[in-house]
Amino acid sequence: MQRVGAFVISIVFWGFILLTSAALFPCALLIRVLTSPFDKRLVLLHRFTCFWASLYTWFNPLWKVTIAGREKLRLSHACVMISNHQSLVDILVLFRLHTHFKWVSKIENFRIPLVGWNMSLNRYIKLDRESMKSHLRMMRDCEKALNAGSSVMIFPEGTRSPDGRLRSFKEGAFELALRTRKPLLPIIIAGSTRALPKRGFILRGTHEIKVKILDPLPYASFSDLDSSAVKERAHALMRSELERMRDDQRIV
Repeated sequence: MQRVGAFVISIVFWGFILLTSAALFPCALLIRVLTSPFDKRLVLLHRFTCFWASLYTWFNPLWKVTIAGREKLRLSHACVMISNHQSLVDILVLFRLHTHFKWVSKIENFRIPLVGWNMSLNRYIKLDRESMKSHLRMMRDCEKALNAGSSVMIFPEGTRSPDGRLRSFKEGAFELALRTRKPLLPIIIAGSTRALPKRGFILRGTHEIKVKILDPLPYASFSDLDSSAVKERAHALMRSELERMRDDQRIV
């Protein structure tokens, strides 16, 4: 019976996403047309997208999302935001920050009808993980966004962790912070792995999902390091905090 219940809830959840996306994409398109002449960074469109994505955690009774450290989002300038990645749910959860940033996302996501089209409207940043040319273009697009005043959001693991433990980091986010002299803002998500496991679309029971925004790492604190050393410092910090949250809350 539990499996049947999970299947039914999952069908309702994905159906809700489909119906609301069909209804809200035209709104996003209208916002883009009306605001882009004066909102060059597309802040208002991103805010609307945050609202759109938040619907799926606000109204899902299986997921209780709590966010700690919101005050650390009040930076006076753009930053490189880095988060661990456990589940597709992470994307919805990070939109709950309701702060301005440009996603860096694999190119396949931009091909999803409605949702992917809205990502393109927002000028989120595409990455073909198999193409070095695409990687170089992604870095240029990130630099452009940061220099224009928009933060960027990156999953430095590159893909979802199958067990909730922090995977090794790729260097792109840290090269970017060094090139642009921007701070790093580490974010930890705990509890989403089991909510929607990797390679699965069935929602698994009730889960508490916790987000913790850590103290920003100012550029001056790592300006004398190379990207590999910055990467290892950030990884150690985030791994320690993730393990502490897992131990304290018994969540993954």
